[in-house]
Amino acid sequence: MGVTMQANDTDRARDALYSIPSDLPRDQWVKAGMAFHAAGGGFDDFDQWSAQADTYNAQACRATFRSFKTAPGGVGAGALFGMARDHGWQDGTASPRPAPTRPTTKSTEPPRKPAPGMGAREVYDRCEPATNQHPYIAAKRAAGVPLDALRVVPAGDPLRIMGESMAEALVVPCMATDGTLSTLQLIPPPDVAANLKAADKPGKLNLRGHSVQGWFTVGELVPGGVVYIVEGIGQAWAVWQATGAAAVVCFGASNMGKVAQALRQNDDAARLVLVPDVGKEHDAAKIAADVGAAVAAMPEGEANNFDANDLMQRDGFDVLAALLEAATEPPKPAPRYKLLGSADLHALPPLQWRVRGVLPADGLAGLYGPSSSGKSFLALDMAAAIAEGLRWFDCRVEAAPVVYAALEGEAGFKLRAQAWEAHKGRTLPAGLNMLLQPFKLTDPRDISDLAAVVPAGSVVFLDTLNRAAPTADENSSKDMGEILEGAKRLQRLIGGLVVLVHHTGKNTAAGLRGHSSLFAALDAAVEVSRDDDRREWKVAKSKDGADGDAHPFRLQVETLGTDEHGDPITSCTVRVDTSAADVQRVKVPQGGNQNLVYSAIRGMFKDGISGKSGAPPLRPCIELEAAVVRGASSLTCPTDRRATRAREAITGLVSRGVLGLNEGWLWTA
Repeated sequence: MGVTMQANDTDRARDALYSIPSDLPRDQWVKAGMAFHAAGGGFDDFDQWSAQADTYNAQACRATFRSFKTAPGGVGAGALFGMARDHGWQDGTASPRPAPTRPTTKSTEPPRKPAPGMGAREVYDRCEPATNQHPYIAAKRAAGVPLDALRVVPAGDPLRIMGESMAEALVVPCMATDGTLSTLQLIPPPDVAANLKAADKPGKLNLRGHSVQGWFTVGELVPGGVVYIVEGIGQAWAVWQATGAAAVVCFGASNMGKVAQALRQNDDAARLVLVPDVGKEHDAAKIAADVGAAVAAMPEGEANNFDANDLMQRDGFDVLAALLEAATEPPKPAPRYKLLGSADLHALPPLQWRVRGVLPADGLAGLYGPSSSGKSFLALDMAAAIAEGLRWFDCRVEAAPVVYAALEGEAGFKLRAQAWEAHKGRTLPAGLNMLLQPFKLTDPRDISDLAAVVPAGSVVFLDTLNRAAPTADENSSKDMGEILEGAKRLQRLIGGLVVLVHHTGKNTAAGLRGHSSLFAALDAAVEVSRDDDRREWKVAKSKDGADGDAHPFRLQVETLGTDEHGDPITSCTVRVDTSAADVQRVKVPQGGNQNLVYSAIRGMFKDGISGKSGAPPLRPCIELEAAVVRGASSLTCPTDRRATRAREAITGLVSRGVLGLNEGWLWTA
């Protein structure tokens, strides 16, 4: 069964070819070329790759490529990729390599000079003016075309190319953009052309020791006018005769792109029309898109290399003129930048949340706090809520698969999982999977291998970032850049969310430990803090949500059994801490309890702590729970009701503005 090569397959073949050194033994060079041909590769790429070798011969390269045939049992595309892998090529791990630019000179030797008397100007000057009687002009039905610049090699001239005499060959000059003569194309008489064809050699020859730099024009280039770009002189004559507009000879399809670019730079207003031979339409369309040109393709169903002159000779000038007039520009690619107005912004899809107001559905997030703040317990609790799709701290959660990479304190995670199950009375959700093996964000293979087993759209927790980049310097912008690039690559591969669990520095107020680029790169960040037994988390960064609201929590010890010595085995689970909210929710009481409680706790403010969130600067603050205990001791109601009455009294004092309250701390108003 045949295999149809797509555009990306051609890029893959080109990438593989350029990974192989071109200075191979001839049999291996031929094998690589045959395999590249079988993979859909074209001559231009093969020629440029081959030109890197010191033994490169342009004519031999072209003749060899022409000899390649696609046949069952021959060298196939797989041979190319096998040879490439032998030279270190890895499929799919890098972007396709651009074709190397062929150097105009050898780096270790001066350019090869033409033999005496064989320079382009010397040969051209000794040639004779061309006439309509030349066999090639007659064969192309070009009588009446401009012949001023064309020449014919005189009989008996010593010029020989590829072993054949060039006497009586038609000479087409190639003019560089600065007006100088760069080379000559020679079109031999019929008998010599037949010899070359029999030897599988090209029928049009370039002067040895010269490179094609420029073009030849049939007609006159008019500023802002129409310019047709064709491969050879025969096509140019036909186009000029059919339209009267200038036709530029680029001397082969491989030069069409650079000629079109140069013409566009010379005249931005010109209407450039590429007229490719059959089989070259795809490349012409790409060139046209790059330079803003149109393409006049030959009729469908014609044989390869059928051209404008062939069409003219078969169907006449009127048919050719109509085809050229109907030239169209290829579809323009979508603009790189799209400007949005108000209506466009309103039409954009809403932000997708994983945990409403806390974590987006995709991107890069961080959860950080000092050691022993409970951040890993909190991260595991959040991960389980996401896997189940259950509300978390009263935030709506959209369910998704979760992978939790426990890279720090791996042994304790078994107990944490058991504690969660004991507290919830059910097993961990099926959508939550643990990873206990080492993993590095700075290792591309680790990233690829992990992404391969993570379900699409998942949330991946990396606990901790330090263990995911053990050899990196977190304070180095370079190292942090590599860490972030690895995290973003993992996120792109899974199409979901990556959460980095990280530490704060010595100064917890400064936030995340390490280079500032880390916080800047996050789409969301959750900060965990601890003050003695009081813990809380808050959204420190949300690109499209509110931040700053504190959510108190506490760690409850769960006893899971005893060890071999009879000592209890324990771990912790996360519980929402509602003590401060309870004070604010109860009804304001009536009566004298407020006075008794206020008198009891007023003396505590002398030893209070200033600088608490929400309190006036330098105002001493006391802990709410300590105030409840002291206030309860001043009441005379039944003992089992004193704490409740004290809490109600403090609520009344806060409501009346006697006391201020924020995040579990009281101060006098």
